[in-house]
Amino acid sequence: MDYSKMRAIAEELTAYAEHLEGAWTVEIGPSGPFLAMTSPSKRHQGAVRRIRNQLDEQLPATHPGYICANGPEIEHPEIGRMRRPDAVVIPEAVLDEEGLAVDATQVLAVIEIVSPSNPENDYGEKLADYPAMGIAHYMIVDPRTGTIEVHSAPCKDRYQDKVPYIFGDAVPFGPWTVETGAFRRYGKAGDDPR
Repeated sequence: MDYSKMRAIAEELTAYAEHLEGAWTVEIGPSGPFLAMTSPSKRHQGAVRRIRNQLDEQLPATHPGYICANGPEIEHPEIGRMRRPDAVVIPEAVLDEEGLAVDATQVLAVIEIVSPSNPENDYGEKLADYPAMGIAHYMIVDPRTGTIEVHSAPCKDRYQDKVPYIFGDAVPFGPWTVETGAFRRYGKAGDDPR
């Protein structure tokens, strides 16, 4: 199926999802468009917020006019993919444009916080899709294990470089640094972040 047909189906699914209870997202993966229910936990959202705040403080010095935003879909029609990362580094101006998705060629970095229910998505399909889209930096934060992976140097459908970290580390991410001392693992309240 060509991308324009998949995109039309994705738009129909998005309109349909607006009438459903709960939070839903539409993406286009290797098998085509799909609708998935999202219910990120407070710790998931806390990690996204902490990363966004830190990157937004650093971006004016490294990439004026760019922000770290959560939510917008990114698409690459040539490879037939549309994804919705937990956070993206993009030019702020693209949020004022018409349309559903941001062109992947404008995305500097993506961040995914692994959910307990679907970890293979972040470590599998998205780990192939993001480098294929040409996105230079991909951070996977895994509150299940207290670990972080930073991927860079995209080459076709894989990243050539992968560096592991643990919660508590100062994590180099492209030209930025993300302090992870306040990140929390999924589990009981008061758990040690390591």
